[in-house]
Amino acid sequence: MLKKRTITSLWYVSLLVVVVWFGGKPGLTTLIVIFGVLAALEFYRMVATAKVPPLTYFGLVWTAFFILSRNSELLSLLEVHFNPDLLTPLLLTSALVLSLIGILARRQKEGAFTSWAWTMAGILYIGWLLSHMVALRGLPDSDIVGRNLVFFVLFVTWVSDTTAFFIGRRFGQHKLVPSISPGKTWEGAIGGICGAIAVSTLFFAPTPFQLPLVYWQAILLSALASILGQVGDLVESLLKRNMGVKDSGWLMPGHGGILDRIDSLVFAGTVVYYYAIWAV
Repeated sequence: MLKKRTITSLWYVSLLVVVVWFGGKPGLTTLIVIFGVLAALEFYRMVATAKVPPLTYFGLVWTAFFILSRNSELLSLLEVHFNPDLLTPLLLTSALVLSLIGILARRQKEGAFTSWAWTMAGILYIGWLLSHMVALRGLPDSDIVGRNLVFFVLFVTWVSDTTAFFIGRRFGQHKLVPSISPGKTWEGAIGGICGAIAVSTLFFAPTPFQLPLVYWQAILLSALASILGQVGDLVESLLKRNMGVKDSGWLMPGHGGILDRIDSLVFAGTVVYYYAIWAV
C-alpha cells in the first residue's frame, strides 16, 4: 500500500508542478476543471448510495462553470460584453433556480429536496471552493506571484499531509476525532503543522518561489493552510463515513479517488486566497 501511495503521489505532484510552472493560467484552469469534475462525479456517486440520486450531470456542468468563472483571462474577454462582477451571482442564482426546476421535472418526487440539497452541496463544496485555486493564479500583482501562491498551497498541503501521516503512524497516541477518522492523531496533526511551517521557508527566503511575505506572515499562513487542510480532510472523512464508503473512488491507487487527494487543497487554497487579497 505504501509503495502504491508513493508512486501515485510522485506522478500527481510531478503533473501539478509541470502544469503550474509551464502551463500558465490556461493550463492550471484546464487541470483544475478536470480534477474538479472528476471529484464532483465521485461526490455524487457516493451520495447516490444513500438512495437519493442527485442531479449529477447538472452538478458536473455547474462545477466546471464555477471553476472557469474565476479565470482572469476569460473574465477579461467577457468584460467587453458583460460585467464580470455579475458572473458569480448569475451562476449561483441559475444553479439554485434550474436545479429546483430539475427536481420538479423528475418522476421521482420522494426525497426531491434532499436530492436538490446534495446537488448544490457538490457544486459549492467542490466547484466554488476549488475555483479559488484558479483565482489565486490570476491575482493581478504579477504572474510570478500568482504562480508562487499556487505553489505555496500545493507544497504546504503536501508536506503537511505527508508529515502528519508519518508522524501519526510513528508517534500517534492521542486520537484527534475518533468518531470521524480513527486513524488521525493529535501528534500527527501537530506534526503536519510543523512540516507546513518548515516548507514555508521556501517562500520568504531568496528562492525561485519567493513571495512578498515576511517570515512571520509565511509561518502564520502556512499554519493556517495546514489547519484548514486538515479540516478539509476531516470533512471528507465525515462524508465518507455518512455514506458508508472507504474511499471516494479508485483513480488514485493507494489514496482512493481524486476527492481523497484534493480534500485538503479546497480548504487550504481558499484561506490562502483570502489572505493574499486582504493582507499581501
